[in-house]
Amino acid sequence: MEESNFANHPFLLGFERLDTLMARSGKNEGYPPYNIEQTGEHRFRITLAVAGFAEEDLSIILDNGELKIKGTQSENPQETVYLHRGIATRQFQRGFALAEGVEVDHAYMEKGLLHIELRRKLPPSRSHKIKINRR
Repeated sequence: MEESNFANHPFLLGFERLDTLMARSGKNEGYPPYNIEQTGEHRFRITLAVAGFAEEDLSIILDNGELKIKGTQSENPQETVYLHRGIATRQFQRGFALAEGVEVDHAYMEKGLLHIELRRKLPPSRSHKIKINRR
């Protein structure tokens, strides 16, 4: 039996990408934790908790409307003996699908948090009247 999705609806022409985004959104694991804030009428901020990661351990890539954040730490050459290890330092990859017109302004680190500032660039109005012609 074929899997049903909302993009198969006859009134939703061209919305197939939304199905892909919805399926992908369920696959994001919970590490690292993050916040998404609205900082202005057309401005947003994604904040990821990246304690233990340096700027050179992180990469931020915008690829076809998807913001991809990766964290990889090089192994410590010294063998450390931990009595308790509660700080996660595993590699991660987290993705965010950005709507059309949303751009990345800049990113910065502060107090173990990675902040990515976004803004929505509003397109010009596309509304126009369609003339009805005679055959």
